[in-house]
Amino acid sequence: MQGLTEATEQEIQHASEQSSGEVQGELTYLVAEDLKVAASLLFQTYYDDELLQKIFRADKSDYDKRLRAAIREDLTSFWESGQSIIGIRDGGTLLGVACLTRPGKSFGPGRFWHWRISMLLTAGFLSTKQVMEKERRIQEAMPDVPYHMLAFIAVAPQYQQQGIGHLLVEAAKSAFQEDPESQGIAVFVTRADYQAFFKKRGYRLQAQIEFEALSGELLFYPKEEAE
Repeated sequence: MQGLTEATEQEIQHASEQSSGEVQGELTYLVAEDLKVAASLLFQTYYDDELLQKIFRADKSDYDKRLRAAIREDLTSFWESGQSIIGIRDGGTLLGVACLTRPGKSFGPGRFWHWRISMLLTAGFLSTKQVMEKERRIQEAMPDVPYHMLAFIAVAPQYQQQGIGHLLVEAAKSAFQEDPESQGIAVFVTRADYQAFFKKRGYRLQAQIEFEALSGELLFYPKEEAE
């Protein structure tokens, strides 16, 4: 996956022209050498995420290590199973990243168990159990159709409010449209401002989920919305 398809690039260029910010960057699929930088950017973005703080026990020592390990293991699993990791870069600088997965596709039992063992060794039993429970509840709330999941999305702090988040969402939308089986994209969001961000871009409420005494919205962008 060295780059986006021509059709995707055209759609992203259109989105860039519609964006209010002045973004000077190249949209591309990330390669293995980019994963370390992508993990660092995701760590910065999700460090204060209230749900992840509960899952990885921010009130205990070594929260940083547990969160870093979880992000690293997820990215490695995404990469090894051929899931889409999309980035926007300006030269050698990664401005933003989005991880788009296809639950149940190219993520078979072998890779799942490898991920689970790695998570147990790095993030611990309780955190691993809570991550799996969260994923189970999200999948139960989704219809029984092929779909994609926007697992992570992040923009470097110094490049926020410049339309990069919008471009990443558009890139994810274009990427899922390349899969004729996929019926849309889901994303689980707990913050009200992020919920408004996605709803403004066509995502609809699929389910209200409460996890660890924290309420969140499972949002879904259906395929027919993009047609």
